[in-house]
Amino acid sequence: MSRTYAGGPLERLEQWDDFLQSRYRPERKKEEFRVFDETSPAVVKDFYRQNHARQTVEFVRSKRAEYLPLRKGEMGIWEAMEKLNTLVDDSDPDTDLSQIDHNLQTAEAIRAAGHPRWMILTGFIHDLGKILCLYGEEQWAVVGDTFPVGCAWSDKIVFHEYFAANPDRHVPTYQTRCGIYEEGCGLDRVMLSWGHDEYLYHVTKPYLPEPAQYIIRYHSFYPAHREGAYGHLMTEHDREMFEWVRRFNPFDLYSKSDSRPRLEDLKPYYDELISEFFPPRIRW
Repeated sequence: MSRTYAGGPLERLEQWDDFLQSRYRPERKKEEFRVFDETSPAVVKDFYRQNHARQTVEFVRSKRAEYLPLRKGEMGIWEAMEKLNTLVDDSDPDTDLSQIDHNLQTAEAIRAAGHPRWMILTGFIHDLGKILCLYGEEQWAVVGDTFPVGCAWSDKIVFHEYFAANPDRHVPTYQTRCGIYEEGCGLDRVMLSWGHDEYLYHVTKPYLPEPAQYIIRYHSFYPAHREGAYGHLMTEHDREMFEWVRRFNPFDLYSKSDSRPRLEDLKPYYDELISEFFPPRIRW
């Protein structure tokens, strides 16, 4: 079976997920982050080096203009999930699980914890934006911790030093605390670095309740929901909604295992769940 890969230094997209899972282990103290980052695999460092150097205001605006009119076509959630499955790496020695398997693991963990149906669905679809790879986007424009562009980069962003190569550092306005934004403007008015979160947020927001929208858009916004950065750009409503993002985060990080879910048993449940919120086909 042919496979599709995103161009970039990572051997597989999941190496970024693995990095986050290990970095944010519950027992790891924040003061250990720097040592952990410095001992990370070279491919992870190279990925972050590219991401931090290339995620500029101009780049983000160009990608929003390219993708957010949602002109890539129409397809259903399962069809998108099957396309995402082509990103499975057959050479990965650690697991032979598919993207659907991993998404089901997250969703089933949320379901077992007794959370609402919309949150179970959110767990199932939250990484669907990674189909950006199928449109030719490189790894650094698909995954990675997200952050605002157009204002000063928080020192809470992992590998903050790599921003030294970002052209936006030469734009004085972009290097101020609020940059092109206003204090307390609200995150809905803030441009985040481009990737799978932002794309899927715009694809799915007509269909999902607001807490689900927050989870999808901000689940990779680690400087904010794990480190408390960028609070000066938030509204009180943003802060309230971020409680859902934080509630979701452990399921995102720690629900994956080598135990394959039984898709044939679970599919009827997820068929019904998807149809409860989505029409048969949506714009991408």
